[in-house]
Amino acid sequence: MKNKWALAGGVFLLFICIVGIFAPVIAPYSYNAQDMDHVLNTPNSKFLFGTDGLGRDLLSRIIYGARVSMAVGLVASIISLAFGTLYGAVAGYFGGRTDGLLMRVVDLFQSIPALVLMIIISVIFNALKFFEGSELLRDTLGMIVALSLIGWVGVARLVRNQVLQIKEFPFVEAAKASGANNFEIVSRHILPQLSGSLIVMFTYLVPSQILFESFLSFIGLGLQPPYSSWGVLANEGWRSFRTYPHLILFPGIAIFLTMLASQFFGDGLRDEIDPKFTS
Repeated sequence: MKNKWALAGGVFLLFICIVGIFAPVIAPYSYNAQDMDHVLNTPNSKFLFGTDGLGRDLLSRIIYGARVSMAVGLVASIISLAFGTLYGAVAGYFGGRTDGLLMRVVDLFQSIPALVLMIIISVIFNALKFFEGSELLRDTLGMIVALSLIGWVGVARLVRNQVLQIKEFPFVEAAKASGANNFEIVSRHILPQLSGSLIVMFTYLVPSQILFESFLSFIGLGLQPPYSSWGVLANEGWRSFRTYPHLILFPGIAIFLTMLASQFFGDGLRDEIDPKFTS
């Protein structure tokens, strides 16, 4: 990759993923380990990022938070990309009434404010008795479902617009003339032409999903304490940022750097793979 900033962004994102995966090994303490003798300590040699109101090491909670935030962002992005690609390909390839009907559904989803949709999904998952005793699983799945319902719409529009153009190319007509069925034409001839755009789209989708996850947890609709995500930590730090600014400063820096690195990496990857791509 020629763009040094994009390369640096990719390395940083890889670092964050590794930190999240090996959080139990890297973190100096557990995310919920309390030390009441060191409540609300400012950064020091023992607790590099300080401690919170229950004496929990903030650095350890940020490390564990990377696992949750990155996992939710990646899984939600993969689901959004897969469903949006399938949906957009069907709409664009068949066109006509099928396209019109499917795109009206897209318009419907876009007409619903994202926050309202998130609240509805959160309420539904909180009401499910199936998840009693499994709050972490419930909250995580709830966020993934909510973020996936928001993220697939943009992917579907992008894929649909490009499929409308590609299906008119001579090689598609040749495939039809050779007797290939619709599934073969879409899967073997059309979608491979979109691989560059989809990869670039994915690099933009992941940071937006991470930001949405942080926002959900920040307003209390995502992961709940004592579990740790960057949004949860920002929520906890916001309550006392005037007296103990370190509680929100370090989670905020983690979110900011991840968003910045993702933007650099996405821009560089776009220039390398698909310079004509427009987000």
